[in-house]
Amino acid sequence: MREFLNESIFWGVAISVVTYELGVFLKKKLSWPICNPLLISIVAVIIFLAAFDIPYESYNAGAKYLSYLLTPATVCLAIPLYEQTQLLKKNFKAIAAGLISGVMTSGICVFVLALLFGLNHTEYVTLLPKSITTAIGMGISEELGGYVTITVAVIVITGVIGNILAETVCRLFRIEEPVAKGIAIGSSSHALGTVKALEMGEIEGAMSSLSIAVAGLLTVIAAPLFANFL
Repeated sequence: MREFLNESIFWGVAISVVTYELGVFLKKKLSWPICNPLLISIVAVIIFLAAFDIPYESYNAGAKYLSYLLTPATVCLAIPLYEQTQLLKKNFKAIAAGLISGVMTSGICVFVLALLFGLNHTEYVTLLPKSITTAIGMGISEELGGYVTITVAVIVITGVIGNILAETVCRLFRIEEPVAKGIAIGSSSHALGTVKALEMGEIEGAMSSLSIAVAGLLTVIAAPLFANFL
């Protein structure tokens, strides 16, 4: 069995899809926030690899082809934004302020946590891109001298947590304005949070889609400045 999995190229894709569909099934069946399909898929794949003593490289040799779908999937997020162009123009100042606030809050939180836990500079800059999309976050982490692989893991974890808690946090703080919800979710938990925003509503999804790109660009500018703080 192990030899077959090591030699087969596309089994990584198959196990990824199967575990994700398992997550979708459990989410529909149980309706628990913790039953996030991506989270369940990650945990299931880790258990599978550990159980059969399969190296990550063998899995990734096939699973990496799924990442080719990331770019067109991200581009498709522009569709709901295009449909809300008038709303974007009407609330431009509020949206701009929300995006800047989101990026600044993320950086300040990482800085405070770094001080509290005594992180060194390399560990600190590794966490700075935690709230933006992976493609941009990896570049920032590498440029600042962080651990890129840990940055990727932190970005994924941030997105999963945002996806799980977004709706609850909005209810807790009585955030009812769709534009505010979308900006907050997108600027804090990138594409994975946007998936939840799209479930919450068309406006939320459109504003969250906008936040992915703009928050990423703002972080490119802000991260080197924050890096000098520690």
